[in-house]
Amino acid sequence: MDKLALVAGLAVLALALRGCRHVAARKLGALSFLVASFFALYFIFNRSVTAGLCGVSLWFFLPWIELLTRIRRLRLPIENRLRFRVPPADSFFPHAPEAVEAMDREGFEHATDSGWEWAGMTQFFRIFWNPEKRAIATVCLCEQNEAAFAFISITSRNDDGHIFRTTNFPFSPTLKYGSEITWNQIPCECSCFHEILRSHRQFLKASQVPEENLRVPDPDDVVNEIEGEMRSQIDHNLAKGIIQLTGDGHFRYSFRGLFFLWRQIIKDLVRLC
Repeated sequence: MDKLALVAGLAVLALALRGCRHVAARKLGALSFLVASFFALYFIFNRSVTAGLCGVSLWFFLPWIELLTRIRRLRLPIENRLRFRVPPADSFFPHAPEAVEAMDREGFEHATDSGWEWAGMTQFFRIFWNPEKRAIATVCLCEQNEAAFAFISITSRNDDGHIFRTTNFPFSPTLKYGSEITWNQIPCECSCFHEILRSHRQFLKASQVPEENLRVPDPDDVVNEIEGEMRSQIDHNLAKGIIQLTGDGHFRYSFRGLFFLWRQIIKDLVRLC
């Protein structure tokens, strides 16, 4: 009875902590789940430490169920085109009104609204540009099934075409980036555009990129740049063996790619849980 009470108590504690708003409390809740799993199998298998450790490790191997089923069957187009799309209602686009208002105060002008289907997900982009700050700002809404999230990105390019990007995208990338892009990922809790822009300026300064060396963006070419960047990323991952061609204009993840995705998922679990 004492053993059952210990495991049940840890599980209840974990659920309570996971419901907290504070990040540290949620992380402690995730740790409590692992401890509860350890003791559950530890007691079931006659105080076996090995069994307890197996119980903990099972949580980290659960992503393989989806990786070997849905992700392995996933086919993605090599050539993906952005299309003009009407902006969704503000109620379906978290933080978009505040971000757009902040962009306007910072001197960013609206360039276009576009979107595409990617990995079973609908992505919608509201794209803005600022010739003085030599930057492109994007508010992106991602929808998959009934789940949705939004993030903000600020992109600058130097004269050599190297990309410097600051974003509060909440997850690790699902494809590797080439050497032509430097990624500055900030916490997803930072949704204020002014703070993201300030972080981008600090990022450029830390990267020793003076503003006069940045390219003035062309609002008429921004869609082509996004499409070209995606194609370059696909070519880079083909060369690295992360993905492989299917012969019908699509690609899929290789087994090496599945291991790459698993590592990314584990990093997100540790960082976000």
